[in-house]
Amino acid sequence: MDLNQARFNMIEQQIRPWEVLDPQVLALLSTVRREDFVPLAHKALAFVDMDIPLGAAPNQVMLAPRVQARLLQDLAVQKTDKVLDIGTGSGFMAALLAHQAASVLSLEIDPALAAQAQTNLQKAGVSNAVVRCADGSAGAAAEGTFDAIVISGSVAEVPAVLLQQLSVGGRLVTIVGDEPMMRATLITRTGTNSWTTTEPWDCNAPRLSGFAEPSRFKF
Repeated sequence: MDLNQARFNMIEQQIRPWEVLDPQVLALLSTVRREDFVPLAHKALAFVDMDIPLGAAPNQVMLAPRVQARLLQDLAVQKTDKVLDIGTGSGFMAALLAHQAASVLSLEIDPALAAQAQTNLQKAGVSNAVVRCADGSAGAAAEGTFDAIVISGSVAEVPAVLLQQLSVGGRLVTIVGDEPMMRATLITRTGTNSWTTTEPWDCNAPRLSGFAEPSRFKF
């Protein structure tokens, strides 16, 4: 396989048509080697428009390239940003974020995935991203507030504890809802006790482990 051609095709045929047009994001996808973050058994799928399995559980996946790219674009990370990445997976999103931000703390609930992701980041020469094995639904309050938070998977609702960990002006992006219709959700903290929410696009994604499901029981 010609990896550079496959990467080019991924960007032109999957990512641009999904309205990912930010030059910085497109440049990152051209230079950060996605194939280095894919399990060896699935290397041939590195540039395919699909979620790539990372572990035994069905929700342990590397999100499709177009979904990762659009989440990254919506988050609009700045060079001075302190970023929290929840649901590390293979570490690819953390690598992309690290190239844009000052620092990245990435939380992964599965110990084996967390260890592999840290190895992947080290091999890729990423020095400003750290992977921690932890339940991301609680965030990392001890680390203070973050300028940007990304939840790489779907949740039924965004925990209030994560919204409190945004700095004023900070953004959180994830995918919220239930199949068959979930929505990408961008939340911006506008003040001490105020947030704004937009839902710019539709997308289904596997549930992240550790996040609570609201009760469906009604009288």
